[in-house]
Order: sequence, then structure tokens, then C-alpha cells
Amino acid sequence: MTQSTASAKNSSAKRAPLKKAVSKTAGKTSKKVAPAAKASGDRELKLLPKELCLKMYNDMVKSRVLEDRLIKIYKAGESYFWIGAPGEEAWGVALGHNVNKGQGPDYDYLHLHYRCTPTLVALGLEMIDSIRLMMNRTTDPSTGGRNFSNHYVFPKWNVAPVTSPIEVQYIIALGTAHVQKRRKTKGITIVSGGDAGTAEGDFASSLIWASRKGRELPMLLTVQNNKWGISTSYDGQHGETNIADRAKAFNIRARVIDGNNPIESYLTVQEDMNYIRKTGKPAFIEARLSRLYGHSSASGANFVDSEIDPVRQFEKRLLKAGYLKETDAKEIWAAYEAEGVGAQTQARLEPVPTPESIWDHVYFGGENADWRKF
Repeated sequence: MTQSTASAKNSSAKRAPLKKAVSKTAGKTSKKVAPAAKASGDRELKLLPKELCLKMYNDMVKSRVLEDRLIKIYKAGESYFWIGAPGEEAWGVALGHNVNKGQGPDYDYLHLHYRCTPTLVALGLEMIDSIRLMMNRTTDPSTGGRNFSNHYVFPKWNVAPVTSPIEVQYIIALGTAHVQKRRKTKGITIVSGGDAGTAEGDFASSLIWASRKGRELPMLLTVQNNKWGISTSYDGQHGETNIADRAKAFNIRARVIDGNNPIESYLTVQEDMNYIRKTGKPAFIEARLSRLYGHSSASGANFVDSEIDPVRQFEKRLLKAGYLKETDAKEIWAAYEAEGVGAQTQARLEPVPTPESIWDHVYFGGENADWRKF
């Protein structure tokens, strides 16, 4: 099973300058240390290959620039709503780079929520396809232009449809995990959501069903805790110190990590995925991270400078370690900005859904697709 890296083969746009990423076998970390890292004093940075660190940084920048472009599209009046992932790049990209990508139960299933752009970028999402979804174009490969931002579905990568009702993905994910357990595959089921949604019954039910003694499920349950539920503070709503403590009550292996740190995130996800594949039992990760542009366009979608910016923070570490030059960093940001502008320009020329297509893909095989027959 090979670790997934973002693919550039099918991209029509020019990629940002970057050395070729290293493909590693899932569950193994190279002990080889670059000379620049030895001199830097950043011991944690040495735990991953230099090429992988640069690849994750590149994907983090791409995800951020993409989200910035989506916000600009909304503010320009070219879309109706935005909700996304700025602040979750370190965690999301690290998760994506550990996924065993493919289709079917032998590979990992992903039940994600609407702040999943970094994970999808790490899997190979192209900017143009995210922008097509944002601008409601029929060329959108996820929904044909009939959903709003970051509501993806990619069957070829085992990415289940992102839903607007929060936390329902936790109960849905049990289904694919059951299939993998019955077939005794090495694929696992990954589910993610926000801290506010853990108040929902579906979240509690997932802990129960994933942990039944002797019938445990191969699931990585994750919560991205940005300390906010729209405008409600986490501290005013939770009696428990950590959400991960709730998983421990069900004897699920659980921990809390710094989700703004891509190295810690990568290594934790890697370790827990190896544990799940080996034992067939669930694991739980609570990633504490930032929410950089508020909840959504409904709250203004303006930058919150009091939060940690994980992309810039990781960039500083790479610069200090000698892995990255300032000129290279600027070129990477500029290249993705140009790609985003070009994708928006292209999407403007593409068609929007017609009224006649409203029932397409609602019924399997198109049966009874015409509402007029009802």
C-alpha cells in the first residue's frame, strides 16, 4: 500500500516549482537526515524526509491560495456562499498524505466535512474543479454545479459525499468500516468533523458502534477542534477537558495533538493508521487548530490575525532549516495565485446547470427522473 501524494500528471496548469515528492510505503518513516536539517536545530523537522516536508508545504500553500480565491469569487458576486478550511492546512495535508488512495474496500474510505480542502489537495484535487463547484458549473465533477463550496465527492478516491447537516458522516462511516471488517481488508475508514458537531447524537453513536468488544471497527475518527461552533465558544459548551476523553470512555485509543503542526499531525496519523491496520480496532485524534477566516461568508470571511497561521508558521521553519529559499517560497505562492486566476477565468466561460437537469443523478439509472411523471 503506497502513501498517497498529490498527483500532477493530469493537471493542465503549470505546477509550482518543487522537487519531486518521495513515495514511501505507508507506515514507514525515513531516518535519512538532510544536512540542512542537521544544522537547523529543528529536531522535529528531521523526522520526515526533506522532499516530503516540501511537498506538504507546497500542498498547504495550494490549499490556502485556493481558499483565498474562493473567498474572492464569493465577494465578487460570482458565487452564493463560501465555507472552507483556512487554518486546517497542516492537519488536512498531513492526513491526505497518509491515505491509501483508491476505489473499493481494499483502500481507505474518507467521510469528510466541508473544511476538507487540504486533504483533497493532498490527494490530487485540481484548483479548477474546486472553483467549478464554487461557481456552480456543470463541469463540476462532484455535483454538476448543484452544491456549494467544498461539498466534494470522488468515488475513484473513496471520498464519500460531503453533507451539509453536521456530523451525520460519523454514523454513515460505520457502513464502509463494516464492509472492510467483513472482507478482512487492510483498508480503513476515516471520518472527520468539527468540535461543535460532537454534540450531535450521530457522533456519540459512532463511538458506541466502532468500539463494541470483539466487533471493533477499523476506523480513524477525527475531530478538528477550532474552538468555535459558528459564533459559540467551545469553552462555554463543553464540560469535558478534551473531546478525545469521550473516546477513552469506550476504550478507544485517543489523543490530542497540535493540528497546526504538520510534522506532528503526519506522524500521529501515520502511527494510528498503522495501529488500525494491524489490530482492526479504532483510533481517535482530536486536532487543535485555527479558524482563520471565521465560520463562513455568513460571518464575513475576513482574516483573523489573532489565530496561528499554520502555512506561514511551517514556511518559517523550512526557511530557517535551509530547506526553502525566500525566492522559491514567493514563486510557489505566485504560481498558485496565477493558476487560481486562470481557473476562475476559465470557469466563467463554462455552462451552468439547466432547469431540465434538476433530477439528474437523483435516482439510480435515471429511473423516474422526470418529476412530471409523479
